[in-house]
Amino acid sequence: MLTPDLIEKFAAIVGAKHALTSKADIAPHLLEPRGKFSGHSSLVLQPGNTEEISAILKLANETNTAIVPQGGNTGLVGGQMPAGEIVLSLSRMNRVRNLDTADNCMTLEAGVTLHNAQEAASAKGLIFPLWIASQGTCQIGGNLATNAGGINVLAYGNTRDLCLGLEVVLASGEIWNGLTSLRKDNTGYDLKHLFIGCEGTLGVITAATMKLLPAPLDRATVFAAIASPVEALELLSLVRRMSGGAIVAFEIMPRSGVEMSIKHGGCRDPLEAPADWYVLFELAGFDTEGDMNAKATGILEVAFEEGLVSDATIAASTQAAQDLWRIREAMSEVQRLEGGSIKHDVSVPVSKVPAFLDEATALVEKMLPGCRPVPFGHIGDGNIHFNVSQPVDEDKDAFLAKWQEVSAAVHDTVRKYDGSISAEHGIGTLKRDELAATTQPVEMTIMRGIKQLLDPNGILNPGKVL
Repeated sequence: MLTPDLIEKFAAIVGAKHALTSKADIAPHLLEPRGKFSGHSSLVLQPGNTEEISAILKLANETNTAIVPQGGNTGLVGGQMPAGEIVLSLSRMNRVRNLDTADNCMTLEAGVTLHNAQEAASAKGLIFPLWIASQGTCQIGGNLATNAGGINVLAYGNTRDLCLGLEVVLASGEIWNGLTSLRKDNTGYDLKHLFIGCEGTLGVITAATMKLLPAPLDRATVFAAIASPVEALELLSLVRRMSGGAIVAFEIMPRSGVEMSIKHGGCRDPLEAPADWYVLFELAGFDTEGDMNAKATGILEVAFEEGLVSDATIAASTQAAQDLWRIREAMSEVQRLEGGSIKHDVSVPVSKVPAFLDEATALVEKMLPGCRPVPFGHIGDGNIHFNVSQPVDEDKDAFLAKWQEVSAAVHDTVRKYDGSISAEHGIGTLKRDELAATTQPVEMTIMRGIKQLLDPNGILNPGKVL
C-alpha cells in the first residue's frame, strides 16, 4: 500500500508538479489502445533525468514498492498496465543527446517518440529505419523494451538490431552506462540484449545509442493483386532475385482487410477489380531517380508472365505511395469499427506461412461460424497478425469471450509450424501463463534466474512476462 508519507517521499524526487495523484491526471495511463487491458494506480511519476529514476528505484527497492515503467502506452499485451503499482512515465525524458554523422548513430533518451527520432535523423540526411504504425506516440524506450518490429524488419531487422548501446537503471538504483557507438566489442557478455525485449522487468531503459543509415535516393512502392499466399512467396522470391537487394518491405493483405480500410480508413481501392489477396512491397536504393521504378516495372513484367500477379500499380508520387501504405497501416485500427476482433501476433518460418494460413483459417472458421478472418502483415519475415473479426450480427462481448479458447487453438497451430506466439508485441500479461506452460523448462529456469539476479525484490513490472 502506498501511504501518504511514501507518496510524499517519491514526489519529492521529481517535484510535486511531476507526481500525479488526481484521478483525471492518472486516467490516461490506465487504459491501453485496444481497451482490452485497464489498470489502477494512485501515483504516476514523471522523472526528468536518469538520476531521478535512480533515486526512485533506490527508494522503491528499499521499501518494496513496485514500479511499472511506461512509455507511449501503445503496447498491446498489457505489459505497461499497472495493477496498483506506481507508474513510472518516461515521457519527460525526450532529448536527443547526440547525433553523429561520422559514426552514423544517435543517442537519445527513452521518452523520445519514434517519429521525432526519425525526424532528427532526416534533418541530417540519414534515416532511422524502424517504422511502425504507432510511431507518432510510441517511444524509443518502449520500442527497445518490447523489441519492436514493423514493416522494415526485412531489410533492417528489429529494434534490437538497430541498437548499439543502452543506459539502464537497475532495480537497486544503480546506473549502468552502456552507451557506445562501437560496432565491434567482444569484451564479455553483451548486456544490452538482456534489457532489450525484457518489457521493463529487469531494468528501466533511460537512453540508447541507435544506428542510422544513409537515406535512399530513390524508392518504388508497388501494390499488386495475387491469388493466394503461395503466389506471395513466389513473388517475394522474384523480387529478391531481381531487385539486387533493394527490397525493404513486403506485406500481405486479404481482401477483407482492404475493404475495411476503404470503408473506415478513408482509403481508395487502388485496382479496378477486387482480388482475394494483395501484396504491398517497396524498393529503395541509391541509384538515380527513376531506377527503382524501372526495377519494379521489370519485376512486374516477369510476375505477369509467370502468372503470379493479376493486376498491379506502382505509386507515381510520394503521396500516392503514402496512400498505398495507408491501406496497410489502417488495417489494425479499422477492425475495431467492425466489432470485436480476436488478435494474434505470431510468426512462422517464411516458407510455412501459406500452410499455416490455410490451417489456421479453417480452424477459426470451424470454431466461430460466420467469423471474418483478417490475417495480414509482414510475410517477408514470417510475422502475421492473424486477426479474426466477429460475424456481422454477433454480440461483441459474446464473441470476445471466446478469445482465450480461440487463441489457444491458433497458438497450437503456430507451434505445429515451428513458430512463435509473440512475433513483435511481447508477452506482457496476455501471454504470460501460456509462455510458462509451453516454453522449455530450462528456458524458464534461465529467465527466472536472470530476474532473481537483477531484481531480487521483484519491484520491476511484477506479474509481466514471468
